Amino acid sequence: MAVKLNKNAFSHAKTLVSENHVVRDERDAWSEDQPSAHQENEFIERHGFREYAKWHLGIDDAEPEEVKKRYKFPYGDFVDVHRCAVISAESRAGQYKHLDIERAAADLHEMIDAKETTTAPSKRKHHAA
Repeated sequence: MAVKLNKNAFSHAKTLVSENHVVRDERDAWSEDQPSAHQENEFIERHGFREYAKWHLGIDDAEPEEVKKRYKFPYGDFVDVHRCAVISAESRAGQYKHLDIERAAADLHEMIDAKETTTAPSKRKHHAA
């Protein structure tokens, strides 16, 4: 697999974190918080693959641009960055030796946790896309 860091997604995620569009959930919450296949399809139908790509830290160059499996390491629900998704991406990227993606996720994780100490923690309700 030719998976590389999606720099546009990383920039988008940093902007969202700086604007406090973050769900500060626990490590294992992503399995429950992540968008369903149906929600992903609706988002793609409304916004296209270019916007869908912005929500994934990795891109698999071996896959065509307009298929979902091209986009790896999701970090949010199309509204907010989820701390649990960032942690999951960081862990899985490290496991598969995608070091640039692991570093990007670690940077986001650090940004989220640093911001948490300067602002009151918010628990946003999961938004449908």
